[in-house]
This record gives sequence, C-alpha cells and structure tokens, in this order.
Amino acid sequence: MSLIDMPDSLGRDIRALRKSRKLTLSDLAAKLGRSVGWMSQVERDLSEPSMAEIKDLARAFDVPVSTLFGHGPAPAGEEGRIVRAAARRPVGHRASGLTEELLSPDLTDDFEVVHSTFAPHASRAQALSRPTQEVGYIVSGALDLTVDGTTHHLSTGDSFRIRGEPFSWSNPNDTPCIAIWVIAPPVY
Repeated sequence: MSLIDMPDSLGRDIRALRKSRKLTLSDLAAKLGRSVGWMSQVERDLSEPSMAEIKDLARAFDVPVSTLFGHGPAPAGEEGRIVRAAARRPVGHRASGLTEELLSPDLTDDFEVVHSTFAPHASRAQALSRPTQEVGYIVSGALDLTVDGTTHHLSTGDSFRIRGEPFSWSNPNDTPCIAIWVIAPPVY
C-alpha cells in the first residue's frame, strides 16, 4: 500500500491515539526521536510521514501498522460519517483466531466501535487488561468470556461490559462468533 492510499484522517487518528495514551506532543516526539514541530505538522496533516515513520508510530502506540492506514477512500460526502463493509480498516494485533475491523470512521471520537470475528476453537488464554470501558454484543455464535476470573457463556443476543478488569476469551464451538465492541477511550 502506498502513502497515497492513506486516509486523510491520519493526523487526527495519530492525535487521538496519542491522547488516549496520555502522551504529550513532546513525549511522542521524544519516543520517535523527532522534533515537536514535526510531530505537530503530522497531526495537522501538514507533513506526510514516510513508511518507516508510520512503522515507528505504530510501535510507539503498540498497534499494528494497519491501524494507521488501510481502509479505502470514502465516496464524496461520506468521509468521516459512513464506513462501507468493503472499506473497514483492520485493527488489533491479529491474535490467533481473532479478526477485528474498525466500524467507526476514524479514531477521533471518545469511543471506537469494532467488529470482531472469533474463529472456531480459537482462544486467548492470557488475560488482557486495559484502562477502558467496553461493551459488547454477540451478533452470532457463542463465546466464553472470562472477566476478572469468572467465565460467562455468551450466546447470540447476549451483551457484556468490561470496566478495566482482566479478561480473556474462548470460542470452543465449531462455528465463528461475531461480536460488536464499543471501547472507550479508543485503544487501536
């Protein structure tokens, strides 16, 4: 993918990720070995980072490079409002058996909405904990969700909330599980 394919909101997404991690421009610039002025220009879409700089930004935020670009351009009048199914941006770390796509147009809101597909017999054994509030809804299939040591068996139509507690998941079934997650603040 070339730099031409990057969304116009790259700078806004970088700013949102920086703020969600409670980093100042100075903090992020120091992490990258760049000047505050350069960082400010990137966030305001006045300077276009190279592919190497995008990779450095992804490492600094601990997100995959695809989080910073990867969705197709929106038709006129839809940018920032509509995300077509074929233009969803892949997010997350691609844990074995988990595919995540951003349903939100970008990362500039106080929350993000993610479409998660858990492959049959996939699991995350190591608990994950992040400083977020999350609400999810099982669209199809079933999922075992362990929150703070308690396992909950969720089926189609069930929903859940996680408030910064450690959690893990497992899909012990022969069919995929599809869930919609709302995460605040954005983490991807």
